[in-house]
Amino acid sequence: MPGRRDGRFHLRYELLGCGVNGHVLVGTDAAGIRPEDQLVVRELEGLRWYRCLRCDSWVPMAPPTEPGRAHPPDRGEIELPLRGRPLRDRYVLRLIALDRAFHVVVLGALAVAIFVFVTHRTQLQQAVYRILADFQGGVGGPAHDIHRGFLGELDKVVSLRPAALEVAGAFVAAYALLEAVEMVGLWYGRRWAEYLTFVATTALLPLEVYELTTRITALKVVALLVNIAIVVYLLLAKRLFGLRGGEAAQVAVRQQELGWGAIERATPPMAGLVKPGGVP
Repeated sequence: MPGRRDGRFHLRYELLGCGVNGHVLVGTDAAGIRPEDQLVVRELEGLRWYRCLRCDSWVPMAPPTEPGRAHPPDRGEIELPLRGRPLRDRYVLRLIALDRAFHVVVLGALAVAIFVFVTHRTQLQQAVYRILADFQGGVGGPAHDIHRGFLGELDKVVSLRPAALEVAGAFVAAYALLEAVEMVGLWYGRRWAEYLTFVATTALLPLEVYELTTRITALKVVALLVNIAIVVYLLLAKRLFGLRGGEAAQVAVRQQELGWGAIERATPPMAGLVKPGGVP
């Protein structure tokens, strides 16, 4: 969702998070408000304005009729949500994790298909040859070349030796497992998963470029562009291999944009909470 900073519109991931998960409010069940609670909740004209700890919106609510505690929790009791660039990184990493999940499904299904074919090779090979023969006869007889395109690739696959197919199936299954490890690590924001994804994705880029030299398709182009974007993002935004300050700079960003210091810097003065007309 868009926001405005320094005169420029940008995507505010905090608003996206609150739109999906709701605001992060504290003290909604408190009987009273203390002066030290002004950072998270304020009381004006019979309404309480609760401050979302993720997107900094102020939400008006009536005081609770049946309070569950005397006052809002102290800072040490509150678990602050992600915000700023750390929140952006979580969304991007999870988007990459979903891309890896798609790869796991496709590669896993392919590995299973290969091993099933090896197990029932004779029956399936005969069925494929009958399909190729029927197709050849239906489109013009022997003069039609079935050794090109998808049918040609299918003919090559069924003609491979069982040992070669087993090696191919093992390779595909191993790569699916690698993608699954990347997926889990990225979903939980693990640093080692960022390095693993960068190395694995970069290693495949030359092969993808080579594939484009043999035949250009929209799917191949999109896949190459997506992988290049992932590599650039991990290298620059996540500061891998010491780039742009490395891990130390990454920690500094988290310290600057997370914690109560960031909450305090984004807190409006008491007089600026409610504008004329009652709009926060």
